[in-house]
Amino acid sequence: MGKTKKALVFVLLSLLIAAPLFANGASESGDDVVTIRFEQFSGSDGTGSGEALRQMIAVFEEQNPDIKVELQAIGYDDYFTQLQSKVVGQNTADVFELNYENFVSYASQGVLADISGYLGDTSGFNQTALEAFNYNGIQYGVPNSFSNCVLFYNKDLFDQAGVAYPTDDWTWSDVETASKQIMSALGEGIWGFYRPLTFNEFYKGVAQNGGALMSEDGSAFTVNTPENVETAEIMAGWQIDSHIMPTEAEMGGMGDWDLFKSGRLAMLVTGVWAFTDFSANCSFDWDITIEPGNTAKATHFFSNGYVVSADSEHKEEATKLAQFLAGSSEASAIRVAASWELPPVTYEDVLSSYLEMTPPENREAVFESLDYLVPPPVVVQQAEMSAIIDSYLQQILYGSMSAQDALDACQAELESKISL
Repeated sequence: MGKTKKALVFVLLSLLIAAPLFANGASESGDDVVTIRFEQFSGSDGTGSGEALRQMIAVFEEQNPDIKVELQAIGYDDYFTQLQSKVVGQNTADVFELNYENFVSYASQGVLADISGYLGDTSGFNQTALEAFNYNGIQYGVPNSFSNCVLFYNKDLFDQAGVAYPTDDWTWSDVETASKQIMSALGEGIWGFYRPLTFNEFYKGVAQNGGALMSEDGSAFTVNTPENVETAEIMAGWQIDSHIMPTEAEMGGMGDWDLFKSGRLAMLVTGVWAFTDFSANCSFDWDITIEPGNTAKATHFFSNGYVVSADSEHKEEATKLAQFLAGSSEASAIRVAASWELPPVTYEDVLSSYLEMTPPENREAVFESLDYLVPPPVVVQQAEMSAIIDSYLQQILYGSMSAQDALDACQAELESKISL
């Protein structure tokens, strides 16, 4: 074989050997480009949150040119059904989103990677939120959002009725009194208060009345204590007795947010993620204050987190993406600018810009409420537990069972069906 032919064969063999490398994403310089699949539900396509998330990813990719992110947004209603199928088929994304309530269930199944060894500096995270994604001493995720509930109120309705605005020290009694005054002054079609009797509101309600649904160590249910029975009676009474809250039929197909935005509801307990919607769609002045309790203050701890699949072949890069999107100052600033919940961080410059945004005027109440966070009870059988509790709360609300009988039965069913 001549020298020319030998050289040609050498070149062809070299290209054949290199071809698989380029096919797997190697750059011409020989540097591998790792592709990370990222699936989530809170950054919706076509919304401010979705655009904010894409901006965050763009900054991350600019800072990490060796990592490419494939983003998929899935609607919340379908998200967990699809996620379970992917877990069974061992086809989960490298990074995916979980809410706090479902985190323990997935962590206990062994489908999440221990990311402790890949995490960088975590001092910028709110430590309460960070610890929420630690299970049995192992860090399986990082919080990407952090929020709570407050009392929203329609200032115009209070002004028209001549009733003083709610304050941070209000109790349930104050809410009921003001609601009756407003409804009496303004007539039919105006409602005083809305807070549904559901698992999420009830667990928080019992905390506001000195109770709890589980023992402090999580080893036993305590659903039918006197404090909890009283809480159920009072909360159901807002619709049944004082009737400051409309029934489903009286809502006429409207949701609680729609009723508030229509100007017909004086007070509403809901999450701070309502700020963007209410700012854009309320034609009246509104503000917020710390959520009222009965004998104590308490507010719902909401947090979504990013976790890494135990099956991921790129755990280090996946963790780097999760930590950047969740806790970097760059991503947090983008989140705040988009009014997309509260970033779970302690950066003063980022949080100060959040406080400067209006409405509401009393945005400081969001941070003051953090002193009263109460995480919901969480078990492996989370969906089944909450469904059982909800079913008995509905029996109380519709008058089918007394609060005592319903919670006694609920306690018994939980003990027989839910493993702790």
